[in-house]
Amino acid sequence: MNKTDIVNNISAKSGLTKRDVEAVLNGFLGEVTEALQSGDKVQLIGFGTFETRSRSGRVGRNPQTGKTIEIPASKIPAFKAGNKLKDAIK
Repeated sequence: MNKTDIVNNISAKSGLTKRDVEAVLNGFLGEVTEALQSGDKVQLIGFGTFETRSRSGRVGRNPQTGKTIEIPASKIPAFKAGNKLKDAIK
């Protein structure tokens, strides 16, 4: 399922226009992105938590040449599913 499918499904179920649903979805995604950029967590009770996690720097290997390379430390987005979501999938 992609973004277009989500917009179409929500529009059909809610009676809202596709344009309105897309505006709300884009707003939600923008707010989650801004919160993660500032280091905050986004918790949706029952659904899950969006957060950032730190990866430490490490040494890797280029598979084509076999030479070692230094991989710098970075932050990555992460999602932890809530209990209601986990139970719904079982």
